[in-house]
Amino acid sequence: MTLAEFHTFNPNVTNELRVGYNRFSQYYTVGNTKFPGLDTFPNLTLDDLGVQIGPDPNAPQFSVQNTYQLVDNLSWTKGKHAFKFGFDGRRAISPQHFIQRERGDYDYATLEGYLNDQIPDSLAERNLGGGKITYYGNQWATYLYGQDTYRIRPNLTIDLGLRWERTSVPLSMGVFQVLNHIADVPGVLVFNAPKAANKNFAPKVGIAYSPGTSGNTSIRAGFGMAYDVIFDNVGSTAYPPQISSAIDAGDHPTIYKVPFLANGGIFPGSIATGGGLTAAQARAATSSYIPDQVLPYSINWNAGVEHVFHHDYTVELRYVGTRGVHLLVQNQMGRVSKVTPTRFLPTYLQAPSQATVDALPLDLGQLQAISNNPVLGPQGFASKVTWWPPIGDSSYHGLALQVTRRFAHGLQMVGAYTWSHAIDDATATHFSTVLTPRREQDFANVGLDKSSSPLDRRQRLTLSWIYDTPWFSHSNNWLAKNGIGNWTFVGTYTAESPEYVTVQSGVDSNLNGDSAGDRTIFNPAGVPGTGSNVSPLCRTGAPVSPCTVTPDPTSGAILDAAYIVGYAARNANAQYIKAQLGALATDSRNSLKTVGINNFDLSLGKSSPSARARH
Repeated sequence: MTLAEFHTFNPNVTNELRVGYNRFSQYYTVGNTKFPGLDTFPNLTLDDLGVQIGPDPNAPQFSVQNTYQLVDNLSWTKGKHAFKFGFDGRRAISPQHFIQRERGDYDYATLEGYLNDQIPDSLAERNLGGGKITYYGNQWATYLYGQDTYRIRPNLTIDLGLRWERTSVPLSMGVFQVLNHIADVPGVLVFNAPKAANKNFAPKVGIAYSPGTSGNTSIRAGFGMAYDVIFDNVGSTAYPPQISSAIDAGDHPTIYKVPFLANGGIFPGSIATGGGLTAAQARAATSSYIPDQVLPYSINWNAGVEHVFHHDYTVELRYVGTRGVHLLVQNQMGRVSKVTPTRFLPTYLQAPSQATVDALPLDLGQLQAISNNPVLGPQGFASKVTWWPPIGDSSYHGLALQVTRRFAHGLQMVGAYTWSHAIDDATATHFSTVLTPRREQDFANVGLDKSSSPLDRRQRLTLSWIYDTPWFSHSNNWLAKNGIGNWTFVGTYTAESPEYVTVQSGVDSNLNGDSAGDRTIFNPAGVPGTGSNVSPLCRTGAPVSPCTVTPDPTSGAILDAAYIVGYAARNANAQYIKAQLGALATDSRNSLKTVGINNFDLSLGKSSPSARARH
C-alpha cells in the first residue's frame, strides 16, 4: 500500500494517518506479509477509515461433495385412484475446511486504537483450530412417500399424500462434540453426540374443482408440510476446544492486555487447548454447543380461483400462507441482559438539572457488576457458548392477483399484483446479514425480535408485454413492409415496496456481552430517518470532567462507571437515539424503511425479411 493509496481513504492526511501509514508499510509490503509478534498475518479493520487490511477473512477454505443416490418410484392406477409410491436414498460424502477467524479478526473503531495497540474495541477474536482440521459432512438421507390422486368426478379431484424423511447427523458434527465430554456438568450441559430426528412426517392435501361443464373456471386449494436440513455451516463453526477454540479477548481481561498485538494478540498456546485439557480448562475454552437434531419445517396452505374471459383473458386470484417452525437461531447460551425494563439508565431528550442527575438511584458500575452469565459462569464456562436452538418462527401471508392475455392479434400481456406480509424473529443463523443482525437483542427472549422480516416486500406490481406491430404487415410494398413494419416491442415494469432494516446502536447496550443486535431508543416525535448520539450524565464528583464512557486504554475500565447514571440526546429532534451502555433500547427490529424498486425496461426488435421467410 503506497502513501497515495492510503491517502485515498481520507484526503486530509493528518500526522496520525501518516504515522499509521508508516506502521502499516513496515509490515505490509510486496513479497513480505509477516506481522511482528503474530504467527500469521491477521485481518485488520479500521472502522473510521473503512479500511480492511490483510487476507480474505473467509479464507482458507475448501469443500468437496459427492452424492450417491438410489431412487425408485411406482405408479398404480385402479379405477378412479392413481397411486404413487416412492423411495429416495442418498449418501453424501463431504470433506470440507472452514474455520471462522482462523487468522484472527481484529476490528478497531478508530485508527487511534490501533496505533496505541489497544485491545480492539469492536472485535478481537481468533479461532485456534489451525489449518489441519477437516470437517466431514458425511450423512445418510432417506425419503419415503405415498400419494393417492382420487378423481371423484371429471371436474373434481382430491390428492392425499404422506412423506417421511430422515437425515442423519453429519459425521463430524457428532464425533467432534463427544471429544468435549470432560467439560460435562450433569444437569446443566452435557456434550453428547446430537441425536437425529426420526418422526419427520409431512402430510399433503390438495383439491381441484371446475364448476359446471365449460372448464372456464378452476378452484384449487392445498395444504402441506416440508422439512429442511441443518446445514454444515452449523457444524463447521462449532468445534470443541480439544481441536479448536474461538477466543474473544474481551472474555479474558487477565490474559489479554495492552499492548495487544505486540504481545501476540490471540495466538495458539495463549489459552490451553488440546487433548490434555483439564475439566476446568475445557469449560473455560468451550465456545459452542450443538443440541439434538430438530429439523426446521414449513406449513404451507393456499387457495385460488382462475377464470377465463372472452377466450383470450385469464384472471387468477390466489391466497398463499406459510409458517416456518423450529427455525435455527444463533444464540449465546445462558447469557442474559443486565438491563431490564425495570433496571436501566434513563435517556433524556433534554439534559435534566444536576440535582435530578444526582438523585438517580442506579449507576453504570452497579449494572456492570451484575453477572450476565449466571448459570454457566459459576460452572466455569467463561467464554460465550454459541449454539443454534430451533426456537425461531416465521409467517407469510400473500394475496395475489394476476391477469394474463394470451398471445393474440400481435399482443401478449401479463399483469400481477401481490400484497403480502412476511414476519419473523430470526432471518439468518450466520454472518450473512448486516442491515438486520443475525443474533437477537435478548438471548433469553427471542420474541422481542418478532417484526417484519428483512425479506418482507409488502407490495409488488409487475407488468410485462410483447407487441408485434400490425402496420404494413400485409402490405405488398416490400420497403414499407420490411422497413416500417415487422417491429416488436417488449416491456417490463416492476414496482416493489422497500426493505426495512434495523437501526443499531453499535454498543452492548443491555450488557449481555454481545452488541450484534442492540437497537436504539425510538423517539416517536423525532424527524423521520434522523439519529443522534448521547452524552453521559454523571453524578457530582466524577473523576473525568466532562464524564465519558470511553474505556481507559490501559485497564479497559470506564473510569466514570460509578458516576454515570443516565444519558442525554445531543439532538432532541432525532427519531433514533443511541442506546449507550446500560440504557434500555426501545426501538423494534426492522423499523427503518429503505428505498423501494421502481424499474422500467423496454426493448425494441426488428425482424429481417430472411427471418420472416424462415418463420
